[in-house]
Formats: sequence, structure tokens, C-alpha cells
Amino acid sequence: MWKKVKRLFVIKTRFEAYLIIYALALGAMTRGAHYTTQYPGFGGYLLFAATAGAVFLGGAKILDAIRYEQEAAKASDEATDP
Repeated sequence: MWKKVKRLFVIKTRFEAYLIIYALALGAMTRGAHYTTQYPGFGGYLLFAATAGAVFLGGAKILDAIRYEQEAAKASDEATDP
């Protein structure tokens, strides 16, 4: 039973990764917009850029991890096939 619940929180495909990255970006841009109103001027725009940069870095890491896991699974399948 716990394995089924655990599988819900695992990103299995690039499509799922893109959906998660989109949700992260949407939240980060909303937060960045709030920063520009809370901190007018250069500081607010700098924080806005930081939130966007965090999404870029996190999204790249998610996509790299998906690619690595798919290649590792493919290599293990090829190693076990007679």
C-alpha cells in the first residue's frame, strides 16, 4: 500500500517534470511580483530575478535527474537481458 502512495510523489516522465517546473515558475513569478511591490526599486527587481533564477536552476536539475534515471534504467535493462 505504501509503495502505491510513494509512487505518486515520484517524477517518472519529462512531461511530469515540465508540469512541476511550470507550477514552480508560476509561484516564483507571483512571489517576484510581490517583491517588486514590497521593495520598490533595484532591490525588488534583484529579488525578482533571483526567484526566476532559482526556477531555472531547479528545473535544469529536475530534467537532468530524469534523464539520468532513464539512462540508468535502460542500462540495467540491457545488462539483465540475455
